[in-house]
Amino acid sequence: MFRFLPWKFLVKHAARRYGVIDPATFMARMRRFSQPSEVAEPLELLRAGIVFHARGLVNAKAIQHNLDWVWPYWVERQFNPKDPSFIPRAFSFSHINLTHRNWTAVGLPGVAAYPIVDPRGLVTPLHDGWSLDFWIVTEKRRRLLPSKLDDSAVTQRLILDPTLIVLTEVAKDGLRLDLETKMVLREGKPEVCTEVRATADEDGWVVVAVRPYNAEGVQFINRIEMESCGTAFHVNGESSVKLGEAPDSLRMAHYAEGDVYLDLPGSSEQRETSCDTGMATAAALFRIHAGKPRVLGVSATLDRDTKEAKHLDVNLGWKEALKETAQLRVPDEKIQFLYDAAVRTMLLLSAEDLVPGPYTYRRFWFRDACLMLHPMLAIGLVERATRVLAAFPGRQQINGYFLSQEGEWDSNGQVLWIVARYAAMTGGKLDADMEQALRKGVRWLDKKRLTTNDPVGTKGLLPAGFSAEHLGPNDYYYWDDFWAWGGLKAIADYWHKAGDTAAAKEAEDLAKAYETSIESSLAGIPAKRSLGAMPAAPGRRMDAGAIGSMVADYPLQLYPAGEPRQLKTVEFLMERCFQQGGFFQEMIHSGVNAYLTLDLAQTLLRAGDPRFAGLIRRVAELASPTGQWPEAIHPLSLGGCMGDGQHGWAAAEWVMMIRNCFVREESDELVLGSGILPEWLEGELHFGPTLTSWGTVTVKVANSQLTLEANWRGEAPRVRIEVPGFVPIGADGSREVFPLQPS
Repeated sequence: MFRFLPWKFLVKHAARRYGVIDPATFMARMRRFSQPSEVAEPLELLRAGIVFHARGLVNAKAIQHNLDWVWPYWVERQFNPKDPSFIPRAFSFSHINLTHRNWTAVGLPGVAAYPIVDPRGLVTPLHDGWSLDFWIVTEKRRRLLPSKLDDSAVTQRLILDPTLIVLTEVAKDGLRLDLETKMVLREGKPEVCTEVRATADEDGWVVVAVRPYNAEGVQFINRIEMESCGTAFHVNGESSVKLGEAPDSLRMAHYAEGDVYLDLPGSSEQRETSCDTGMATAAALFRIHAGKPRVLGVSATLDRDTKEAKHLDVNLGWKEALKETAQLRVPDEKIQFLYDAAVRTMLLLSAEDLVPGPYTYRRFWFRDACLMLHPMLAIGLVERATRVLAAFPGRQQINGYFLSQEGEWDSNGQVLWIVARYAAMTGGKLDADMEQALRKGVRWLDKKRLTTNDPVGTKGLLPAGFSAEHLGPNDYYYWDDFWAWGGLKAIADYWHKAGDTAAAKEAEDLAKAYETSIESSLAGIPAKRSLGAMPAAPGRRMDAGAIGSMVADYPLQLYPAGEPRQLKTVEFLMERCFQQGGFFQEMIHSGVNAYLTLDLAQTLLRAGDPRFAGLIRRVAELASPTGQWPEAIHPLSLGGCMGDGQHGWAAAEWVMMIRNCFVREESDELVLGSGILPEWLEGELHFGPTLTSWGTVTVKVANSQLTLEANWRGEAPRVRIEVPGFVPIGADGSREVFPLQPS
């Protein structure tokens, strides 16, 4: 009965009566900026956005009225009118971290729990949880508060061996804190542990503070109590914060009393507190004496995040996990460190489901998974890739759609492509479940194509969709169609080699149909709009969204290296869409994107354009001190402004970039050494073993010669040696040593 009521009329009437905008009219106006689509915006993104801005609304209530509190680093910068990160708040719907989305996860390669550390040493033990901070307070009421200090007083770095350790060193005016945060095992269970070393030039206290916030903002703490042992806090009934010893003094406060910090060192002892507002704070104070270091071991239990794990392997250490991975050796310490850190990021984020980040993006997307799986395969993480891929058929809908978000039509092509790459790089055969899923995926791509040419240039393409979410409003994105073409082409090649001619012909014919439709659509775009390049969609002018069309070159290689329209697109993007030396995505991300900059570098590398080297160097410079890249980087603060603060896709693209500098695959040959930077040649170089479509390869360069160590699965391929500054060499891959002659 309710569906027959005139809802639009009633809502419009109510809106007019109360003097507010009519929602139906407003949404209709909004949709005119997009192409008609069956999904206006993916439910997953709406859900995530609601949660995100709900936090932002709480931040708006909690932070700006309490600026006398100690807040996390991003708040101290973003709310400071003297800081370049300052953002006015007058008409902001919500207050969220848009300037310093930077954090680093610590963990073990077999544990899908990701405690994070912010740039000032703030530790968030549980996913989307409260945090632990560490301060010094002296008897003369001097303070060492890491989040309030500028960069000159704080250094942070990531130690890789024997385990991941975030080391934060804070020093100012005779006060010093050294914080080492890592994941440890206690009685077979993982905990996050911070070793605190404090020194001061006068007597005082080192403070372990429980804080109702994290790197995104407020996270409620309703109850804190000191456990009966006297050496541990119990927070929200979900985790124990173990102090290692009984504190010399204990302070607690609820919201009405203000931040516990405001009364330190104070005199009143309190062993528990409750707060209906959810802003309870606590501080354990440990005595320090002038000139004498005080060392504490503070840890938090992680049971909430590990109790439902499907692949928990606490005994898998970093040495064992890294044993089979491709090793890089270059004399450039920064490049070396960033590669080693990126490999560990991929291992960390694939402990269970393959996720693109430890915090904001700790959930599965086919897009990120496929683009992260490729470098994982390239560096030898075959067992992990096999496990991740085995779950793909179970994520497919009955109609053949590989769904991670409704309204994004790139996933089927991506799955076909990465599964074909998996088979090619491992030389393996796909199982029956995967074969059935892929056939259904091919049929979905056939049925999903548009049958009419309305709007002009869309016939044979996939429907308008939200696509990769950062290309703009719903549109008929070539990104989706290139993935369909590339995936079909790749899986057809696999089925040909496997002897399944019927399946191969079906995929091959459909790939050709997509190619024809794409080329017809591109040809129909007026030259004044395309500028000889490839816009994001048939009806779009050239803009930053055209970065999506570059997927045809890298990684899909649908066109020969140096294809004119692709190079015109690169030129447009580098001329119009660069900030701080990297690609600036104007839409949604509104920041410099490390992984998209590297994608352009891959196209330049493939085309033999030496500008690729400058992009590699710049992306290295944009990494955080702990060797991480957020999804997008603020062009002024140079902190994260979008997405996860430790972005797995960015780490994966860095690994693939370095790999392709040494070993790059073309359809009929291997290209070796074409991306080696001149400064690397000052020492001995090594990369490998890396998987290729022909077998496993290791490349070494020393004493003016390149050595190729290969384990071919069949006949050796053709190889091209193209080390910059030396005469190119074409040869058969059965050779091992290639003397290099200066050009």
